[in-house]
Amino acid sequence: MTPAAAESVLRELEPSVERLLERHLAVAHDWLPHQFVPWSGAQDFDGPLEGAAWQPEQSALPPAVQDALVINLLTEDNLPSYHFEISVRLGRDGAWGAWNHRWTAEEDRHSSVLRAFVHARRAADPVTLERLRMQHVAAGWALRWSTVLHGLAYATVQELATRQAHRNTGALCGDRLGEMLMARIAADENLHMLFYRGVFADALQVFPDAAMTALADVLCGFRMPGSGIPGFQARAARVAAAGIYNLDVHREHVVLPVLRSLSVMTVPGLGPAGRKAQDRICRYEKRLETQAARARVLYARMSAHKALPLSP
Repeated sequence: MTPAAAESVLRELEPSVERLLERHLAVAHDWLPHQFVPWSGAQDFDGPLEGAAWQPEQSALPPAVQDALVINLLTEDNLPSYHFEISVRLGRDGAWGAWNHRWTAEEDRHSSVLRAFVHARRAADPVTLERLRMQHVAAGWALRWSTVLHGLAYATVQELATRQAHRNTGALCGDRLGEMLMARIAADENLHMLFYRGVFADALQVFPDAAMTALADVLCGFRMPGSGIPGFQARAARVAAAGIYNLDVHREHVVLPVLRSLSVMTVPGLGPAGRKAQDRICRYEKRLETQAARARVLYARMSAHKALPLSP
């Protein structure tokens, strides 16, 4: 996409951004992160305060939930990269810039409150967590595709995926406060998804071929933003086997809802490029269904034989 084409997309969609930002501000619920941290149950760690070093048996969370929390938290930690990516593509001025700053302010709550909760609960190794944070954030993150429409398509899918990952982590953590916290974060992610989905829905009407092509590219090549975390594959396998986030969850709670809500198979005005992209999406969804079925069998075998990968 040329600079002139990108500028055209931004200009055409700015009224949608203004409208959806107003809607978001009207329904967004400002909440206080410190109220979700069990401060009274916390204790000092080793180091300058001469507290007790973390021990694995101190965590009451199931191992797969610990892995999910680590992935979720480190994903949220990379907010500087996400803000930069959005700023480069959408700009810092007007409604686009206002949205990015508001979104960033809301997202910043997530990493801070998750880390405080994990430390207060002694839910995961704080030393490993900090070392992973340094590696992951120092490496940065960049979107694979360069166009505005690809960025909007990715944000639509990713926000929904993140919502589901947080929600399922909380549901399986066996900690009432943890479940409340993850539900609260998931509610934020849902509103963010609704914003991006609304903008992308308008993009499909104004730029049907280009937007459909972007959506096909993103769906067929989707990777979670935390996939670059050191040791991600082993943790993700345990998370998948536990049912927190796997191909079934991705298909049933992310891909299919996106296709339904955007009426992807009935978008009017498509030319040859758009219809080709539409066909790619159909074939991808069928392939994903087959892959999910195979994965269910694999995870059942791994669980039965306790053959899940060990933590790095």
